[in-house]
Amino acid sequence: MINRKFFFDHVKLNLFGGSINPKQLQGLTAILNEWETNYSQSDERWLAYMLATTHHETGRTMQPIEEWGKGKNMIYGTRVKMNKKPYTDTNEIFYGRGFVQLTWYENYERAGKELGKDFLHNASDVLILSNATQIMFLGMIEGWFTKKKLSDYFNPKTEDWFNARKIINGTDKANLIKDYALKYYASISHVL
Repeated sequence: MINRKFFFDHVKLNLFGGSINPKQLQGLTAILNEWETNYSQSDERWLAYMLATTHHETGRTMQPIEEWGKGKNMIYGTRVKMNKKPYTDTNEIFYGRGFVQLTWYENYERAGKELGKDFLHNASDVLILSNATQIMFLGMIEGWFTKKKLSDYFNPKTEDWFNARKIINGTDKANLIKDYALKYYASISHVL
């Protein structure tokens, strides 16, 4: 179990400029609850990296959000699949949404199948806190987004905070997210 008092005191000071608003608290709590309910026997570095990813991808809101610009000037912001062929079975546009900024038709389709939901016709449902949390956990643990997964970078023989960014988006902002992740890791590795 995570020492939540230590966790919130630490992240408030080191990641949120001294204060956490109710929405940030809600998002952080949802992530911690998911971890403790389903993944607490896993590597704590995984949790730290997921928290850091959420911190970055949501602009510190710690809430599932829509991508700024909604895919403007991006291929996934149009009605095409990854293979650049158009889709006609839905009117949704699959720009970034959620904790990890889920993009592309195929990723919404997979997330829907995995969670038993119809995200192809209800894309905004990935913004529901419980859905966003499950998508992040399963997607990052199982390698849904880029085929890279948390265990590729954090295991008994490997600790690679920089390249773990490849789970989501190449090495874009990898050093920044590494810094966040190390601060989150320091906040969760304090036992009760």
